[in-house]
Amino acid sequence: MADLLPLLPLGIMAGLLSGLVGIGGGLVFSPLLLALGLDPHQALATSTMAIVPTTLGGTTAHLRSRSLPLKGSIGIGAAALLAALLFSRMGRLMEGWHLLSLQALMYVLLALSIRSADGERGEIPGPGMAQPILGLAGVGAVAGFAGGLLGLGGGLVMVPLMVRGLTLPIHLAIRFSTLAVACSASGASLQFLSQGRGLPATALILGGTAALAAQWSASRMDRVSGPRLAGILRGLAVLLALDSGRRALSLLLSGA
Repeated sequence: MADLLPLLPLGIMAGLLSGLVGIGGGLVFSPLLLALGLDPHQALATSTMAIVPTTLGGTTAHLRSRSLPLKGSIGIGAAALLAALLFSRMGRLMEGWHLLSLQALMYVLLALSIRSADGERGEIPGPGMAQPILGLAGVGAVAGFAGGLLGLGGGLVMVPLMVRGLTLPIHLAIRFSTLAVACSASGASLQFLSQGRGLPATALILGGTAALAAQWSASRMDRVSGPRLAGILRGLAVLLALDSGRRALSLLLSGA
């Protein structure tokens, strides 16, 4: 257990990012676990398990502030859960470098698409705000794909889709994203546990630490402007595209 103590600071960093920009923390967990020597399938499964407590921490903060509309939350959460249960069975059919290549491609597309309206602030949505339920369900399905197949929470995917495709304010998109990531990661984790994939103890340490940090940052998200949140997401996407691409090329050349 003492060998896992160095993971705590990275768990805190993942939690701060999760609560602030609606990601699950997989963008920190996955590279970390790969660097520790886990193979891609084990790393992605462990990452998904760690995402569950992380995003539950952020979701709890949003529920306390009553900033999550009920109908939209049900639509995106249910779709994310069902899609994760489906796609988590497919990851075993792909080579490790295939999974990492898909990650890199996804990050590149996201870096090109993330944006926010100038001057947007984090207003709490009122009961009359339009909620495109079918659109949110579609976005939730994308989260389930990312979580079940690639071991990512899907927040970096969902936020741009909701902002650009559904024209939601970025702060509301982040709140929906946090909830959907929690649902998709929960569904995928159940599958991974039944398959004997992942390291539950490592995931619990990472995710438990991150959950505390996520609650803190989620409760302060409204203090950060929309353009700044978009800039953080874009920068993360670029860095992760480079990292995943490098790892995929290394696995391909080594024949692993």
